[in-house]
Amino acid sequence: MKCFVRVVLVCVAMVGGARNVIAADRAADLAAIEKAIESYTIAFNAGDSKLLAAHWAPEAVYTNPLTGNQVVGREAIANEFKDIFADLKDIKLTVDVESIRFISPSVAVEQGVATLLSTDGQPQGNSYTAIHVKRNGKWLLDRVTEEEVPVVPSHYDQLKDLEWMIGTWLDSAENDQIETTCQWARNNNFIIRSFKVSVQDRIDMSGLQIIGWDPAAGKIRSWAFDSDGGFAEGTWTKKDDRWVVESNATLPDGKKGSSINIMTVVDANTFRWQATGREVDGTILPNIDEIKVTRVAVPE
Repeated sequence: MKCFVRVVLVCVAMVGGARNVIAADRAADLAAIEKAIESYTIAFNAGDSKLLAAHWAPEAVYTNPLTGNQVVGREAIANEFKDIFADLKDIKLTVDVESIRFISPSVAVEQGVATLLSTDGQPQGNSYTAIHVKRNGKWLLDRVTEEEVPVVPSHYDQLKDLEWMIGTWLDSAENDQIETTCQWARNNNFIIRSFKVSVQDRIDMSGLQIIGWDPAAGKIRSWAFDSDGGFAEGTWTKKDDRWVVESNATLPDGKKGSSINIMTVVDANTFRWQATGREVDGTILPNIDEIKVTRVAVPE
């Protein structure tokens, strides 16, 4: 029994030792790959096509993501990069490594994002997968596949066609007037539109509208709240020089209403507004004829 226990302990010690050796080898391999990535980036930014090609395995396959041209072997890869550097002068490469996974003791998969910065300052990023192989104790590139990183427009980019609204606007009819002020919220992700309705110099109603980009619906939407307790939700669509806002509202007394509001841009300081398709609890209401709205103050 004692002999058996001794054998088991020896085996456990051997396994533990082997694991330590494997872990040490893996750490050394990881460090070697990271050093090779750094060296590759330096060679690229120096425009040294021969030094760059030396990072690839002798039978490696390289596909030029710009042309789709595929070449095999270090010499062909060196020539391909020589042509790239001649066409794209002074480009710089940065690499953001996201992960390095070992498939086997001699094969590793690197994934990340490579960004090229040209002289005009416009970055172009591609996500990539690189296969590294270990040959004679040295880690080399076997092949790389790239995919363009999609550029997601910011909420401001989606809303900037409404930037003409920023400022204070006024429309008057007989004894009534509506004053509207639009401004960007912080970070330009929303437009805040406040309004007040005055009758004979008395504010009869006021309210607030928030206009934003709904990334889930892929549309510009708005939410409005008035001082009487009503609220509305709208969807904005641009059609040539007009903005069409389809609105559904809940009135203060609980009735449901809907309308189509149309804003037609005349010039930098003028637009026309009208409302059609007005309905309250199934009752059709008359349209509101076009009203001229004028900018009275520009944002500072």
